[in-house]
Amino acid sequence: MTTSYKVLIIGAGPIGIACALECKKNNWDYVVLEKGALTNSLFNYPKNMTFFSTSEKLEIDDIPFISNNPKPNRDEALEYYRRVATSNTLNIHLYEEVKSIKKRGEYFEVSSSKATYQVDKVVIASGFYDIPQLLKVPGESLEKVTHYYNEAHPYAMQDVVVVGASNSSVDAALEIWRKGGKVTMVIRGSEIGERVKYWVRPDIINRIKEGSITAYYHSEVVNITAKDVTIRTPKGEISFSNDFVVALTGYRPNFKFLTDAGINLSDDKAQLPEYDPETMETNVLGLYLAGVICGGTETHKWFIENSRIHAQLIADHIKKK
Repeated sequence: MTTSYKVLIIGAGPIGIACALECKKNNWDYVVLEKGALTNSLFNYPKNMTFFSTSEKLEIDDIPFISNNPKPNRDEALEYYRRVATSNTLNIHLYEEVKSIKKRGEYFEVSSSKATYQVDKVVIASGFYDIPQLLKVPGESLEKVTHYYNEAHPYAMQDVVVVGASNSSVDAALEIWRKGGKVTMVIRGSEIGERVKYWVRPDIINRIKEGSITAYYHSEVVNITAKDVTIRTPKGEISFSNDFVVALTGYRPNFKFLTDAGINLSDDKAQLPEYDPETMETNVLGLYLAGVICGGTETHKWFIENSRIHAQLIADHIKKK
């Protein structure tokens, strides 16, 4: 059976929720489809994560976000967005994955894991957190290797390699070390990332300087086995014993999903999707993008704070049309 709506939103993260609020204010018949839990990406963030942004910059639709801290943590954000969704009785279908989007003349046919929908407009606000950037080395499929970090306790008293020098890598390295893990960082560049939170960056630099955490710069993992890891350094390859590899090398959007829907991507490394920044409409008329997915592989350019406005831009354009 096919169900009809005016607007279908893919992704129930903060920006997808913001889009749903705009639909409700305009009395549009809409539905939000989310393949996981509500705000699934935030749910999968590390348990002790603190946002770079202050709470007021994470607010949507001028709904106050009250935090007990100068910068809110993961649990506070989950509570805030959950209350926004439930108190506004937003029409959100969780654990329903969208499989395809097909333009059928004046409408779209959207197929999910549970139903088929006929809709006038589609908004893709699915983020980028579901597909990790792989190391592409032997042994990456071993159970000891993960591309997501949740908490430090499982790594206590273990030899852990943390790959990367971004916020997530630094947070993981410091937490694991403080919980009794032996941490070795493997960093492709020459230093800890410049975008690492300003109150954390000095901490990791000092831990490396004092020798509490070992760091190999200009280096990369080349092989992983059940008992050890081999890395390539400026001085040659070295191997050492290892229990776990936490490879936090970034994530990327599902580009195939976008291109299958007809969205053009730039042919450079950024793979930027084609859209009008004033309306958020893509080259496929009636199909919009919202949130971090707009940045292609440059996932650091868009975040909640600066993409909240996308929901209003999309709503304004739909009203005009």
